[in-house]
Amino acid sequence: MKKLLYSTIMILFVGIACTNLDEEIYDKIPAEQYPENAEQIAGLAVDGYAKLQDLIDDGGWWFLTQEVTSDEVVFPTRDTDWDDGGKWRVLHSHDWSNDVDAVNSMWGNLFDGVTRCNNILDRFNSFTQTDDTRKKIAEIETMRTLYYYLLMDNYGAVPYITSSADAPEQPYRLNRKSLFDSLVSNLEKNIPLLLDGDKKYLANKYMANALLAKLYLNAEVYTGTPQWEKAGEAIDVVLSGPYSLDTDVSGPFKTENQDNSEIIFAIAFDEDDNQGFRLHMRTLHYNHNLTFNMSVGPWNGGGATKLQFDRYSDTDLRKDAYLIYGPQYDASGKALKDDGREVVINPEIPSLWIKADQSYEAIKYSAARIGKYEIKMGAKENLSNDFPFFRLSDFMLMKAEVEIRMERNGDEWIKPIRERAGVEPFTNATLEQVLEERARELFVEGHRRQDQIRFKTWNKAWWEKPSNSGKDIFPIPKWASDANSNLLEPAI
Repeated sequence: MKKLLYSTIMILFVGIACTNLDEEIYDKIPAEQYPENAEQIAGLAVDGYAKLQDLIDDGGWWFLTQEVTSDEVVFPTRDTDWDDGGKWRVLHSHDWSNDVDAVNSMWGNLFDGVTRCNNILDRFNSFTQTDDTRKKIAEIETMRTLYYYLLMDNYGAVPYITSSADAPEQPYRLNRKSLFDSLVSNLEKNIPLLLDGDKKYLANKYMANALLAKLYLNAEVYTGTPQWEKAGEAIDVVLSGPYSLDTDVSGPFKTENQDNSEIIFAIAFDEDDNQGFRLHMRTLHYNHNLTFNMSVGPWNGGGATKLQFDRYSDTDLRKDAYLIYGPQYDASGKALKDDGREVVINPEIPSLWIKADQSYEAIKYSAARIGKYEIKMGAKENLSNDFPFFRLSDFMLMKAEVEIRMERNGDEWIKPIRERAGVEPFTNATLEQVLEERARELFVEGHRRQDQIRFKTWNKAWWEKPSNSGKDIFPIPKWASDANSNLLEPAI
């Protein structure tokens, strides 16, 4: 009945409209009349999200860089495999230069995101302003703030460009404190205009407050002055949102996780139409395709450090949910074989470069592999799991951290997380315990580098990474400074 009524109305409308023979006919919508409706306005904003996909793999390197530089994940060189000019080893040992893939691609991808947002904003600012356009401007400015937050977090002082039309050809870098102040001001201005609700792919009020909370939580790193109280206020807004802990530690990481109650903001992926999430290919053993009936063979790359593996007790449900180790089996339950040997994944990693004089097992089977994101039966080269960029348990642990830093008790925020994992709650949790719990709960979610810097463990030695200093941010890529020598000048 609804379809019939709708069709009748449309026929009447068209019939009436066609009686006006003096109507001007255009083959395009005149610029002064565009956009005509909310759908056209929304369509113009889509490109502001486009560079998020590249963040998770080697198109943009953000996720890989946050994890491989930390004490959680390592991609060891396996004899002659996985050396790639040493680009993985230099990240873990903090021996990178200004001309490695991670440094180059992360800068380029994030600034591409900034530029796309600025292009959209220049266009919106040329329109007659309505409530709809003002809301979309707030949304895209929030997305630009997200890209700039990641740039500031990883590179420190960077150029701050808010218009493509008026951008200088050779911009200078803005100092980190001024950049921080601008990002916070931008968010606080725009939050009242943003949409409410739980749209996980949209820069809405909860996503913006989550971003604001991250900025305030790391304010001491960015500006030299902690802002725990303001961090707590922004976290409270997020915690008041329409989110709840899944009863399953694996729930937020399932293939079909688009409606998961924990996820606040996600990057959408699909194995065919929205590609760019290939963590399973980078971690699984070559023959794990037989375990998951995969149509492609994985690459036998990186996994958890032994330090990360040992963080989980045997009773912690996250250990077996997030890590792949021990004897491996094919889809029929038979022992997985490799060149006649049974594949037994050993969490022990003999060295960052496992050389030819070490055993076959050490070269091929060392390092617990990453199984946190569900690898469905029949998985392809790309996963369909959405990537949880902001997730509820992260903000519960952030709340606990803020409470403890302000000399209050944070146990109530950690308790539900540990109970879900099947381990005893803390009593009077310390900051050290919060940091370790963040490592267990938020493993391979892109938070560890930032956490270690904030908790001041980043410069300490671990495994084959020596004690060091001055590596809290990455250098300006050589290709960027070659094109703009002002990037090497002191920040303004």
